[in-house]
Amino acid sequence: MRFILILMILAAHLSLCQNLNIGHTTITFNDPTRSGGFGSGGGVGRQIQTEIYYPANTNGENVALANGQWPIIVFGHGFAMNWDAYSNIWNYLVPYGYVMAFPRTESSLFPAPNHLDFGLDLAVVGEQLFAVGQNSSSMFYSKLSEYACVMGHSMGGGAAVLAASQSAVFDCYLGLAPAETNPSAISAAVSLQIPTLILSGSNDGVTPPSQHHLPIYDAIPVECKSFANLIGGGHCYFANTNFNCDFGESASSTGISLSRSEQQNLMYQQIAPWLSYFLNRSCEGFESFIAYPINGISLNSTCPNDLQSVTIIQNGNTLSTSTQGVAYQWFLNNQAIAGATNNSIQVPNNFAGVYQLLVYFDYGCQYSNNILQVNELNPTFSVFPNPASNQIEVEDISCINCNYDIFNLQGQIVQSGMLLPENMNIPCHELSAGTYFLEFNTRTVKLLIER
Repeated sequence: MRFILILMILAAHLSLCQNLNIGHTTITFNDPTRSGGFGSGGGVGRQIQTEIYYPANTNGENVALANGQWPIIVFGHGFAMNWDAYSNIWNYLVPYGYVMAFPRTESSLFPAPNHLDFGLDLAVVGEQLFAVGQNSSSMFYSKLSEYACVMGHSMGGGAAVLAASQSAVFDCYLGLAPAETNPSAISAAVSLQIPTLILSGSNDGVTPPSQHHLPIYDAIPVECKSFANLIGGGHCYFANTNFNCDFGESASSTGISLSRSEQQNLMYQQIAPWLSYFLNRSCEGFESFIAYPINGISLNSTCPNDLQSVTIIQNGNTLSTSTQGVAYQWFLNNQAIAGATNNSIQVPNNFAGVYQLLVYFDYGCQYSNNILQVNELNPTFSVFPNPASNQIEVEDISCINCNYDIFNLQGQIVQSGMLLPENMNIPCHELSAGTYFLEFNTRTVKLLIER
C-alpha cells in the first residue's frame, strides 16, 4: 500500500514541481520600539528595508505571486555582506515555492553591526510579513502558508538564533556556518524549541566549527536537530563571491578542497529535503534527508527515524489504532475518507472494503503497510456464485444502470463496468484467483475467484 503514500506526496508537491519564476519587491518594515535601521518609508521607529523574492508566473519587479500558499524563509546576511551575496540561494529555493525575505540592516563594516538589533530585525520581518499576508490590499494576501523558517549565514546565522529565541513565529532554524554573537548565540540557543539544521564547512577558519557551529548546535535542546559537516568546505562558499568575506577567508582558512559550486551543490542537496518537510510537511522530504546520505557530507542527526508500528484494530463497527500521531487519515479502497482524521472511525454497516490508516508523526511521516478487510454486516445485494470463476450474477439490487468497481486487496481497481436492467451479469474470467471486493455506490461485498 506504499503507493497510497506516494500518490499523496505527489499531490502535495505538484506546486513544488513547477518551474516557477521569481518575482521581487521591496518592503520597509518598521519597529516602533527601536530607532535606526536602514531604509525609509516604514513609519516612525526603526526602518528595516527588506528585499523579498517570491514564486511568480513571470520574472520581474512587483509581479503577481503564483497561485498557492508559500512558506516564508527570513534570511540573515553575514558580517559586512549584503543580501545580494545570496542570489544563489534565492535563485535555487524560490522556484521550489518559498518566499525569501532579506533584511538589509546591519550590513556595514563601520560602524560595527549590532547583533541584537539584527536578530530582532529578523524576528520583526517574520512577524510583520505574516501580517502583510492578511492584508487584503497586499500582493501577498492569502498567498502565504502558516509556516516560516529563520535562516542565516555567519553573523546572520548567529543573529537568526537570537531571532528564534525572541519570537515564536518561526517553525525551524537553518544555520550556514553560524557565528557566535554578542549577545551570545550559544547562550540564546538554549531556549530554541524548533527543529534545527546547521551546515558547517570542515575547513572554515573564519568561524571555526569547534568554536562557533558546534557549540551553538550542542546548546540547542530540541529533540530533532541535525549537523551537516561539509568535508573540505569553507566559510564563504555558501554565498556568492564577496570581497569582504573572501578576503577574511583567504587570511584564516586553509585546506579548503571544495570549489564554490561544489559546496553550494552539497548545500542544496542537504537543505532542500529538510525544508521540504519542515515547511511543506513532506514525508518524502524527511525520509530523503534521513535515509539517503550525500557523498561529501557527514550528517549527525538526533531526529527520530524509526518506523513505529501501526496496527488497525476492529471492534464491531469501530476501527482504531493505539499509535499516537499528530495527524491521521483513513482510506477506503484507496480513497481518502473525508473528515476521517482521528485515530478511530465508525464504519457503517454497508461500508465494507479495504481500509488503511496513514499516521503522521512529529518528525517524518510514517504509515501503515497493514490493511484491514471489513465485510459488510448487512449487505443490500448478493452475488452468485461466490466463489466464482467465469461470471457472477448480481441479485437483490435496487438500482438501474449501476456502475461497479472491483478492488483487489491492495485497494486497486482491477475492473469497472455498468450493470444494465437486461443484464445483471459481471464477467470475471480475466481475474486471477484470489479475494476481491465488488462495490456499488459504496456498498461492498467480498468476492472470491477460483481457478
